[in-house]
Amino acid sequence: MFKFNFYTKIVSIVIVLLIPVLILYVYSNQTTTSVLREELNQSNYNQLTFFQNQVNTNIEMISSWPHLLIHDPDVASFQAIFLKDKVLNLDGINLVKRIQTKLGLQESSSNWRTGLSIYSPSLGRIVSENGAGLYDQKKLNQLIKDGWQVSKKRSYGKDQFIFSLYTLSPFSSLGNPETANTIIKVEFDSSNIQDMLDRFKGDGRKEPFYYKKGVGVIYNRTANEELSGKLISKLEKMGLHEVDNLTVKIGEESYLVHAVLSQTTGWYLIDYMPLSDMMSPIYSSNRLFYITVVGSLLVGLIGAYLLHSQVQVPILQLVRAFRRLKDGDYAVRLSLRGSHEFSFLSSQFNLMVEQIQELFEKVYVEQLHVKEARLKQLQSQINPHFFYNCFSFITSMAKLRNHEAVVAMAHNLSRYYRYTTRQERDLVPLSEEVEFIQYYLNIQQMRMPRLTFLIHVSSQASSMLVPPLVVQPLVENAVLHGIEPQAEDGVIHILTERVGSYMHLIVDDNGLGLSREAITALTSTLDKPVEEDHGYGLWNVHQRMRLHFGEDAGLEFSLSPLGGLRAVLKWSISAEGEHANGLIEPSPNSNIVKTEGPDGSDITSRR
Repeated sequence: MFKFNFYTKIVSIVIVLLIPVLILYVYSNQTTTSVLREELNQSNYNQLTFFQNQVNTNIEMISSWPHLLIHDPDVASFQAIFLKDKVLNLDGINLVKRIQTKLGLQESSSNWRTGLSIYSPSLGRIVSENGAGLYDQKKLNQLIKDGWQVSKKRSYGKDQFIFSLYTLSPFSSLGNPETANTIIKVEFDSSNIQDMLDRFKGDGRKEPFYYKKGVGVIYNRTANEELSGKLISKLEKMGLHEVDNLTVKIGEESYLVHAVLSQTTGWYLIDYMPLSDMMSPIYSSNRLFYITVVGSLLVGLIGAYLLHSQVQVPILQLVRAFRRLKDGDYAVRLSLRGSHEFSFLSSQFNLMVEQIQELFEKVYVEQLHVKEARLKQLQSQINPHFFYNCFSFITSMAKLRNHEAVVAMAHNLSRYYRYTTRQERDLVPLSEEVEFIQYYLNIQQMRMPRLTFLIHVSSQASSMLVPPLVVQPLVENAVLHGIEPQAEDGVIHILTERVGSYMHLIVDDNGLGLSREAITALTSTLDKPVEEDHGYGLWNVHQRMRLHFGEDAGLEFSLSPLGGLRAVLKWSISAEGEHANGLIEPSPNSNIVKTEGPDGSDITSRR
């Protein structure tokens, strides 16, 4: 579940402050862009329309020349001449020269490069500024059509278009040109339009060209023909109208395209320019604004993070530390960061907890030492009942002249009391503890022939160090409280077992045992302060194991598979623990498996 903490609150405030600014800017930017696009479209439309009108004006002016020439007296005289011979007379020659002069004057009246030609069907001759000659009437009839005609020719590796207009007198002879009195042809090539396109291109941002589907394209002389060709392919798929303002995407670039149809020629005047060129100031402004917003957001996030890390986090750490301290965890420490006030507060907290922990540990260790001293005092005293039973056994065996039993009892009894009364070491090998247990069980077995025991200790366990006299109380409880009160044969099984990173020493018996409730109650007393009526033996073993091996070590009790009680002594055998324990080489008694029967015979083997 998302937690709305101090940091998220600060970040949320920063974001809430930036959102209205961002929304207002986006709205303003969209409005500005829309207005700019409309203005650009209108401006480009006006420029294209003006340019188209200029071209149309020139073409219409050229179109009017034949009508003027038809009413010229010399032209009228030329169409009335009928020759008997194919050679012109002097008057005819002079008339042709006057007509040529007038054609030259008419052509020079425009800044376009044009050509005027007069055909006389009656004479079968053509007159132009450059000369006069005969023509083929059949070929001419095929060329004559109503309106401007466009033909294409290849010049210097590029396409060039020739625009031609035929005017007949009388006009009714258009369908039958051979009956016409006079035919006037006016023509110009597309280079005139290219000159105007070059001037219109002007600032270099525009790329104007003329286009007519099925006829061709008239480019300006510096046009990118490959890009224009791709644009034409897109426009053909989209379809063109008399006036169009389109946005066409070619590759990764978008282009603003304007098109105006010429009613005079039927050609489209098309102009395009990259949208990025027009929108680049807006894009730059947008980029600068977004960078500013991101920078402001980052500054806000950094400020929120600093408040969170420098103020909230130290306070939360201090609160958690006090809670752990309240729960009795005196190992809690605060990490020191920087040199601000919270760092000083953390160092003082650590110093206070350290002093409290040292005080508690000192008191705890002193109490434990008192308990150990009392235990050693008890251990150093001979149990009168146990001692009386042992000597009673020796007396009985001596009267029966069973010297071997007397020697065995004396031997085991001397070894038993030597081990209990000479313990100055804090840690001993487990193999020595096991050997000591064997002496104790041998003594008990001599007294109770119905007792059988089995000891199985691995080589790894036997070489480990444990506090002295931690196993004997477990075995003694099994004998005195589990087996001795019942009449059946008794079995005690002592073994070691590795469980994960822990070593378990297990003492099983088939004695009377305890109920689950009694086991739970017994386990709970191990971690409580010792009470006089519960004794010190098991509590002392549990506390000493935890003192040496940590909080996870100690005693556990459960029901035994043999039917009685199971006591488990466990401690960690991790790499660090093994190094701290100082593992030693296995003693000669390591890996012991020893069984003794009711008759006192020993069955011992090693692995």
